[in-house]
Amino acid sequence: MKSREVTGSLFERNGKFTAMLSYYDEDGKRRQKSIALGIPVKGNKRRAQAKLEELKREYSTEELAAVRRREKSPLFADFLQDWLKLTAPTIERTTYVSYERMIKARLDGFFRSRKLRLCDIQPKHIRELHQSIFDDGCGANTVIHYHAIVRKALQYAVKNEMISSNPADKVDRPKKGKYLAGFYSRDELAALFEATKDDSISPVIRLAAYYGLRRSEVLGIRWSAVDFERGTVSINHKVTETVAQGKHQLHTEDKLKTKSSFRTLPLLPAVRELLKEQREKQAQYRKLFKKSYCTEYLDYVCVDEMGHLFRPNYISEHFQILLKRHGLRHIRFHDACGIIALTSKALGHKGLR
Repeated sequence: MKSREVTGSLFERNGKFTAMLSYYDEDGKRRQKSIALGIPVKGNKRRAQAKLEELKREYSTEELAAVRRREKSPLFADFLQDWLKLTAPTIERTTYVSYERMIKARLDGFFRSRKLRLCDIQPKHIRELHQSIFDDGCGANTVIHYHAIVRKALQYAVKNEMISSNPADKVDRPKKGKYLAGFYSRDELAALFEATKDDSISPVIRLAAYYGLRRSEVLGIRWSAVDFERGTVSINHKVTETVAQGKHQLHTEDKLKTKSSFRTLPLLPAVRELLKEQREKQAQYRKLFKKSYCTEYLDYVCVDEMGHLFRPNYISEHFQILLKRHGLRHIRFHDACGIIALTSKALGHKGLR
C-alpha cells in the first residue's frame, strides 16, 4: 500500500490563518484536520504557507509510518495460530485442543476470508462474528466461548504492545443461557445400577455416582490411592483424551482442574465391596488372557477386560447406548444425577456429572 499525498489549504478565522489538512488515516480513510496557526493574516501569507508545507510533510511522515505499521501487522487468522502455539504451555491440554478445534472450525475461515490484519480488528468485526454464529443456529453459550478465545488472543497482543487496546472489551457478550442439568431419582439410579451391572463400565458409573466425580477423575483412580485399612480413596490423578490427526491419545497425569480437586474421600461400604470385586475380576482376566493382558495400567481401577484404560469419550458414548438399550431416561454422563441418599448426606456431592 503506497502513501498518498497529504494536501492542504489556508483560510482565515478571526483574523488569523488556519490550516486545513486532508490526509489518510491508518484505515486508509480520508480525514480532514484544521489547525490554528496563530499567524495574523495581514502581511504573513508566505510565513503561513511555509508553516502549511511543514505540517504537510509532518502528516505525510505519520501517514507513511501508519502504513508501515499496518504492513508489519500479521493477518489476524495467522496471529491466532501463532498465539495458540505460544500459549500452549500455560493452559490445560484439553483446553488447548478445544481452542485449536474452534479456531479451525470457525475463526480461521471467518477472519481469513476478510483478510483482516491484527491492527484492523474493530468491535464491529467481533459483532459480525457473533452474528455469524447465531445465523448458523448456535446459541449464546457458543458465542460466549468464541468471544472468550478472540478476547484472550487480543489481550495477548495488547500485553505485547502489538495493538494499543482490546476491541473485544467494547463488545457486549450475549447473556449466558441457563442449562438445567438432569437428575435421576433414587429409584432411577437403582434401575441404572441394576441394568448396567454386567457392563464393563459399571464401576465407572457407580464410582461417579457415589462420589460425584468427573469422568477424568473416575478413570484416574488407582489402587495405590485406595487405602482399605484407613477406609479412604484419594482423588489425585486424571485420565484425559485428545484427538490428533484422527487418532485418539490418552494422557495420564497428576494434575486436576483446581487445587480443591485434590481430595481424600471416605471409603463407603458399597464402594469397598465394589473395589474388592473389581480387583478380583482384574486378577481373573489377567490370568485368563495371560500375555495378551495389558500390564501398562495395572495400578488403575477402571480398565476393560483386557486391562486397557477406557477412553473418556467412550464412557460418555457408551453410557448413552446403555440408557437407550435399557429404556432409561436420557441424561448426560456429565450431568448431576440424584445419588444414593447416604452418599448425598455424608458427602454433599452431586452424582454422575
